Amino acid sequence: MKKILLALTLLLSLQFSTVSAQSQLDVNGVTVPRKIDFQNKSLQLNGAGGRSKMWTEVYVQALYLSQLSQDPKFIIDSDTEMAIRIEITSSLVSSNKLTKAMNAGFEKSAGNNFEELRPRIEDFKKLLSDVITEKDVFILAYNPFDQTINVYKNEVLKGKIPGFDFKKAFFGIWLSDKPVDETLKNNLLGK
Repeated sequence: MKKILLALTLLLSLQFSTVSAQSQLDVNGVTVPRKIDFQNKSLQLNGAGGRSKMWTEVYVQALYLSQLSQDPKFIIDSDTEMAIRIEITSSLVSSNKLTKAMNAGFEKSAGNNFEELRPRIEDFKKLLSDVITEKDVFILAYNPFDQTINVYKNEVLKGKIPGFDFKKAFFGIWLSDKPVDETLKNNLLGK
């Protein structure tokens, strides 16, 4: 009888832990939701990973898509809802360091279109200029209806940046042929 009760208890505890594991994922100590809602649409976690600088984990990033994919070109070129979630994990991250890193990423991703995108990149960087602290969460979501990147910090909309060309360069920071971090790219693609 004890063996049956033990087996039943084990089975039930495994089932409950599976349910909890389905709604969230732990990445380097950060709880990453498996779904986020944007524009009344549920976006699914495609992949997640951490970004390190000089042996320090600085943020955990996740990619959410309406249609899961491991094809970076398809994701960049897709005119559907998608989002990047970034949770700051280090007090070493400042708005100045984050915007410098974004700028460098845009330079790689945009290539010859960088100068054309520069005014919108500057507007985007202004939306990230508030003081950044550990545990801050940014949701950077693309809305295909008005073709804007919506910038949320801790669930507050900071502003929108227009243009499908901007969206492609933005997601290209992490998914292009010249990503800021190849390992992070593979993690976001779920590889």
